[in-house]
Amino acid sequence: MSLLNIIRSSVFQVAVQDGIKRRLSLMMPSKAISCRTFVLSTWWNKNTSPDATEKIDLDGWKQVMRSGLQEDAHKGALETEEDNKRSLETKEDSKRALETEEDSHVAATRELIEMWRLLGKNVPENISEEQLKNLMECPTNSSKKKYLHFLAVKECVKKAEKIKQEKKREAKKERMENAKENGDYELPNTFLMKFWTKSEDNVYNWRAAQSMIFGQPLVFDMDYDACMTYTELKNAVKQLQESEGVNRRATDPFHLHYCSLKEDSPFHKELIKHYGEAWDKLFVTVTEKSHVEIFPRDQLVYLTADSPNVMKTFDHNKIYIIGSLVDKSIQKGVSLGRAKRLGLATARLPLDLYLQWELGSKNLTLNQMLCILLTIKDTGNWAEALQFVPKRKHAGFVDTMSHEINTRRKAKMYERLAGQEQSCRPFAGNSLRWEKQKKWWEDVS
Repeated sequence: MSLLNIIRSSVFQVAVQDGIKRRLSLMMPSKAISCRTFVLSTWWNKNTSPDATEKIDLDGWKQVMRSGLQEDAHKGALETEEDNKRSLETKEDSKRALETEEDSHVAATRELIEMWRLLGKNVPENISEEQLKNLMECPTNSSKKKYLHFLAVKECVKKAEKIKQEKKREAKKERMENAKENGDYELPNTFLMKFWTKSEDNVYNWRAAQSMIFGQPLVFDMDYDACMTYTELKNAVKQLQESEGVNRRATDPFHLHYCSLKEDSPFHKELIKHYGEAWDKLFVTVTEKSHVEIFPRDQLVYLTADSPNVMKTFDHNKIYIIGSLVDKSIQKGVSLGRAKRLGLATARLPLDLYLQWELGSKNLTLNQMLCILLTIKDTGNWAEALQFVPKRKHAGFVDTMSHEINTRRKAKMYERLAGQEQSCRPFAGNSLRWEKQKKWWEDVS
């Protein structure tokens, strides 16, 4: 019976696959048959009786199975392509939504600018997309008004300079024409040969290339993105640009290293924006690694205004580090804390020893620090090197002779006072001891 059930189920499956709904019945013969064969119905028995000598074609079955697997794989690939298309469509839709939101914000800010212009506020006539984005990032209306006032003043200064240059050109043309008419025209003096700027740049570039091989390293730590606002970051990039130019024009330039400068960081984007195509041609080593990973720690000295150690002489075997931080709000201890976390030696410039400091912080700009280090490296004279400190911050240089005399007098006075205190101490101790002693006649007991 089990064999009969198996055959029935197989026949039913075949019939269903062919899409034919017929009643299949297993016909049993009336007489006993010697061989164990089953006779099926007439429909199933059409040219389907197995032959004893017939062999199964395994290659054909393999091809059929392979074709089925290939079809399944093709269907899966189509499904994945459709899923990718759907995901791309959703991303594009989200981007379009964001763009529409940004466009609405931009339109609102432009309307606000026009409204303030009609109200008589100091607003620039033309504003770029980048300036518009910076304006949108301002959190309050007062900060927006200040930024627009700054842009308006900047625009007026540019217009005034342009007008001044045009007037100079016109005056020069009139002078030349009058000289030709009067016959007083003279050739310019050519006693000294003209030194063209291109050849001058080649000389400077050659020096900078030599410094990358033989020069003393100087590190700019660029890991201060989070400590600065956008305006402070722009000022830092301008100072770095000026520092690179000063170093390139020096007689013995440093080998500059921009360490911890990550790709696509705000610092990196702003530098590329300012330099453009010249960024790849700079004679500066730019790396994402920290200065601790490149140089040995015992040779590194972090220059910070908050350091307790005074830099008295310039050491040519040390590698000095300048933090690329512009803090208009004067954040104290930021660079010193970073140096302590890294376990580096610190130093500060001897401003108090050579300058009569008055008001203001002792933080200097990046280009001023570079000029001071270049001068002290070449000359070894602090009085000459500290000429680059802004004069508004100090009242002049200290007279070294009078300064030494005053320090000696103060030291002698301190020694005298210390000696007097030590000489008075034993008498004071005896008097206290004498007061504490009991008198024999007061001791009744």
